[in-house]
Amino acid sequence: MLLIAGLGNPGSQYQNNRHNIGFMAVEAIHRQNGFAPWRRKFQAEVADGTLGGEKVLLMKPMTYMNESGRSVGEAVRFYKLQPTDVIVIHDELDLPPAKMRMKTGGGHGGHNGLRSITAHIGEGYRRMRLGIGHPGVKALVHRHVLSDFARADADWLDPLMDAIGAEAPLLGENKDSTFANRLHAALQPEKGKGARKPKRTTDERGTGADRDRADEDHKAPDGTSGGRQDSGKDGGPLADALARLFPKRKS
Repeated sequence: MLLIAGLGNPGSQYQNNRHNIGFMAVEAIHRQNGFAPWRRKFQAEVADGTLGGEKVLLMKPMTYMNESGRSVGEAVRFYKLQPTDVIVIHDELDLPPAKMRMKTGGGHGGHNGLRSITAHIGEGYRRMRLGIGHPGVKALVHRHVLSDFARADADWLDPLMDAIGAEAPLLGENKDSTFANRLHAALQPEKGKGARKPKRTTDERGTGADRDRADEDHKAPDGTSGGRQDSGKDGGPLADALARLFPKRKS
């Protein structure tokens, strides 16, 4: 048996928060794979079904993010599961939006939901890390994760949820790498469609060190600028004309 727990906070005010992307993912799996209706158990909303021939319990803990381990731990003990029988789906600040990584084991990385689950069942569970991006400043993290996705985020969020739902049977077959590869392929834009060659900026044409290197490439062996010389002791048209106008006097 497999337990798939998506993390988030209960309540309509949190429904579209970045922190609730785990809830969104298990709802997509539920929607596309013929699971039974949601019901209340283990201080959570749960639904029974199968993925890849494996019996699966989907879970949305209703304990709030920081106490997610209470729900997950209760279900793990009831079904006598091992940590490797658990997949936790959660938001990941260290990944850009639209990126997903599968991982087994490891620390909680400061994520309070993972911290709680680890305290209840240990570190060896599987994780589906869904990127939401970092605001760039630590002081803004709390506001960032508890803010709703922007309308423009639907351009990547909807296809990501659709792909998670469609490829979820691979999770039941314990094919996490194949699952990750399928999602990556599903989210790639079609080749040659809408792809424009970017215009080269002034910096891209060569400034600073790039221009210095270009200048070095055009230096003559003696260190002067390359090309035909118009003056100097080695002669040239201008030097010849000056010599005729101002002939040197013999000493």
